[in-house]
Amino acid sequence: MATMGLTTRRDTERWAGNLLRSARAKKGVSQAQLAELAEVPRSTVERIEAGTRQPSLVTLSKLLAAIDLEMRIRLEDYDNHDDVLDATYAAMPPDQQAATDARHEALVDAFTAAGKQ
Repeated sequence: MATMGLTTRRDTERWAGNLLRSARAKKGVSQAQLAELAEVPRSTVERIEAGTRQPSLVTLSKLLAAIDLEMRIRLEDYDNHDDVLDATYAAMPPDQQAATDARHEALVDAFTAAGKQ
């Protein structure tokens, strides 16, 4: 039986926000426009994208439908790719881990900033 590693858990927690940002980018709408189209407060979209709110599938589907997209979910066999990454990260010296974390956060910040436009 597979057990979620740190990377998989982190990515799962950010999944809805990343999906919503990608959807908005694909359709070229801002957070404010999406909120208006879906008839939800802008803060709802902001919190989902920031990862401070985990939406229900119904809420996420409503947001996506407002911009003519739908979510399709499928099940796949477990892929241990992230587990390998976690083991590689754990073997790094602390300074290399810190540098890796800084690059990752810079990438996330850049993507988040681009998505708010």
